[in-house]
Amino acid sequence: MNKLLRTAFFLSLITISYNLIEGIVSVYFGAGDETLALFGFGVDSFVEVFSGIGIAHMIFRMKYSKVQTQDAFEKTALRITGTAFYLLTLGLVVGSVLNLLNNVKPTTTIPGIIIASISILTMYWLMTSKLKVGRALNSDAIIADANCTRTCFYLSFILLASSGLYELFNILYFDIIGSLGIAYFAFSEGREAFEKVKSGKLKCNCE
Repeated sequence: MNKLLRTAFFLSLITISYNLIEGIVSVYFGAGDETLALFGFGVDSFVEVFSGIGIAHMIFRMKYSKVQTQDAFEKTALRITGTAFYLLTLGLVVGSVLNLLNNVKPTTTIPGIIIASISILTMYWLMTSKLKVGRALNSDAIIADANCTRTCFYLSFILLASSGLYELFNILYFDIIGSLGIAYFAFSEGREAFEKVKSGKLKCNCE
């Protein structure tokens, strides 16, 4: 069991590190190329870092007892995460309207295509690895984390689709639609974070 818990903790550290790097790269290219979808994707990755820290803390607690609800630290992390997701949602909606009114088009969305492709592969591996460990430990907490990783997997496909379509047709609406798609998931994740705090449950609704 200790070996499986070490594996779960290692996966949580990879999740945090990857999201941090992905966030930096995505925000840099998103701001530089004026692609709101990629920029929003990067900010989402930064928010996932806060969530990942809470998960890592939870797995560390599992070394000493069975985890069925969040402790004070994890609830605080969830509140920060939920608030950040709501702010991201607002920012993406406002940004989409402004870009549409001012006809602000991305210079290129090739970085978005590359980042999304890498993210799809990484998130799929993380998701399946966490599920494998969670089932081996019979841990609802780790299985819930794996199911929540699936949201990042979905977001990567939204970014890939919007970036790819924009690069092919050079139509602003594709970047806007991608931004609003990310905003929708950000709002859902924010609402879920606060629901978890209120209920104390570990279950992720994206199962």
